[in-house]
Amino acid sequence: MTTNSHTRVRMLTEGAVMIALAEVLSFLPLYKMPWGGSIDLAMLPIILFCVRWGLGPGLVASFAHALLQTLFEGGIAIGWQSIIGDFLVAYTVLGFAGLFKGKFVPATVVACVLRFLVHYVVGATIWAEYMPETFFSMTMTTPWIYSALYNAAYMLPDMVVILVIGVILMKTPAAKYLTASDLA
Repeated sequence: MTTNSHTRVRMLTEGAVMIALAEVLSFLPLYKMPWGGSIDLAMLPIILFCVRWGLGPGLVASFAHALLQTLFEGGIAIGWQSIIGDFLVAYTVLGFAGLFKGKFVPATVVACVLRFLVHYVVGATIWAEYMPETFFSMTMTTPWIYSALYNAAYMLPDMVVILVIGVILMKTPAAKYLTASDLA
């Protein structure tokens, strides 16, 4: 028989392990953009935790991850607004993956789209003065287009990599743990 206390300890322990794994993976980028942002697997453990435990615990774990990202990666910020937007808010919204408990693909898409939207708005407003004249061989006339292109350049491949790895994991015996069917 599993008690409520046992379940809480299990959730906290799994959250700590997933946050630690996310931090380690953030130090192993596949590709890093010049002004911040990277393609890495750091979101995968956070999204898996959210899919397993739901919205409330997912938001708490995502916020803890956001705080650690702020501390470890905060060098790519141009002020407190950038720290709040690009780190605290952008990584905390990953917790909304918990709205899709047990459903990895929609959880990942929602989490990545929300994070992209935060970076997009921050990029078009706070980072606007750093917009280059050309980007991807295109003349940049508005920070909104530049921000969309810049942030999509790493967020879209990042989402695809995480989806591919997650879908592969969902086809293994570990799927029952990843979707929380072992908790029922």
